[in-house]
Amino acid sequence: MLDVKDLEVSYGAIRALHGISFTVEEGEIVTLIGGNGAGKSTTLRTISGLLRPTRGRLLFRGQDLAGMPPHRIVAVGISQVPEGRRVFPLMTVLENLELGAYQRRDRTGINADLEGVFTKFPRLAERKNQLAGTLSGGEQQMLAMGRALMARPQLMLMDEPSMGLAPMLVKAIFETIVEINRQGTTILLVEQNARMALSIANRGYVLETGEVALAGPAKELASNPEVRRAYLGE
Repeated sequence: MLDVKDLEVSYGAIRALHGISFTVEEGEIVTLIGGNGAGKSTTLRTISGLLRPTRGRLLFRGQDLAGMPPHRIVAVGISQVPEGRRVFPLMTVLENLELGAYQRRDRTGINADLEGVFTKFPRLAERKNQLAGTLSGGEQQMLAMGRALMARPQLMLMDEPSMGLAPMLVKAIFETIVEINRQGTTILLVEQNARMALSIANRGYVLETGEVALAGPAKELASNPEVRRAYLGE
């Protein structure tokens, strides 16, 4: 579904990605793990069109995304749940969700998907007329996920969904990610909580200073002594 080939990205004179390559197959959960500054968020932002690569190819179902503006990338089937949630604080929960469907014109489908989001996240249904900025961190994460789902993505990019959340909420968020995947959405997950990420992923890639250092099935990475020492605190 997604084929990233020799991707290089720079911030001015600083190279953030040094020619990384990886794939995401349809129906998978693939996770990118690594320390701060490894290039994980930069990778997602480049796939979303928020950053321009200096070299390499980004193929989504064979179509090259390089140079495509972000709204077109959403239209072809990729949406992102951004790091830090980035909800629109002065808009209601309902308005945030409807903004996720801003390129769609099928009102019946939009209404059905709103109901689907409210079924998945009952807390959002209770607060649908509340300003998003007044929600708790966990509720804002649910809203960011719901907003991304409203675009009916084939591939969902998730950037640090557990950041700043209490352990019980983290468990609930990861259960929801698995459920979204089971319902047919492929997921590329960036996550500092490597243990949780590898527990739900099919495959993983370990990024170190803008390069792929290790790759393989998630279970193999979780049992790799190097990964356990560096990222699982063992």
